[in-house]
Amino acid sequence: MTLHQSPSPPHAAAVIVAAGQSARMEGVDKIFAPLLGIPLLARTLDAFEAAPQIEAIVLVLSEANLERGNALVKEHRFTKVCAICAGGPRRQDSVWNGLQRTPALPWVAVHDGARPCVTSEVITRGLQEAARYGSAVAAVPVKDTIKVVGGDGKVQETPERSKLWAVQTPQIFPRSLLLEACQRYRDAAVTDDASLMERAGHTVHVYMGSYANIKVTTSEDMAMAEAILRQRL
Repeated sequence: MTLHQSPSPPHAAAVIVAAGQSARMEGVDKIFAPLLGIPLLARTLDAFEAAPQIEAIVLVLSEANLERGNALVKEHRFTKVCAICAGGPRRQDSVWNGLQRTPALPWVAVHDGARPCVTSEVITRGLQEAARYGSAVAAVPVKDTIKVVGGDGKVQETPERSKLWAVQTPQIFPRSLLLEACQRYRDAAVTDDASLMERAGHTVHVYMGSYANIKVTTSEDMAMAEAILRQRL
């Protein structure tokens, strides 16, 4: 099944998912950790606030961070944030909760809150690609050789590198179809929204994201994100 295609770059809502537990950050809550003096989450929100076709932003946080998130939005005057809600036990549960609170715009862009180096240009380009192909998932070709390894440490397969892409966010889909896929596959174990759409039989199109659009998972990633942002400044 091919997704609906729009003739012009669409306006969209964004769901920023930041409800994780920062388990690999040695006790530091990465979402509010400073990157060059500004909280990581604020860096992420800045890019979506600056993207002209993003009309509304729903921020999904852990229950413990709701009050802190509200304060951050007020302090930095993020006018596009229309709702802040609690996430669920899994990523897809958090996305589902966020989708319930997005306005009825035809498109939605889902993004990891822990990707603070995303730019409004990457977001806008994704929306243009979504208009052309019916969906748009930021990704980059892998640079390393990838091995499929068994539990015993033995290499089972070496996939052809030219066909491998590392998937990022934002991931942009028609809101109604993503809602349907989330509801239909609520029990599925997936790590991104594109996987849900694939299960539902929809065509998923990738577009060139950015190697700088890293996801902060460890303290080493924090240092890398600061280096990226410092270079831009």
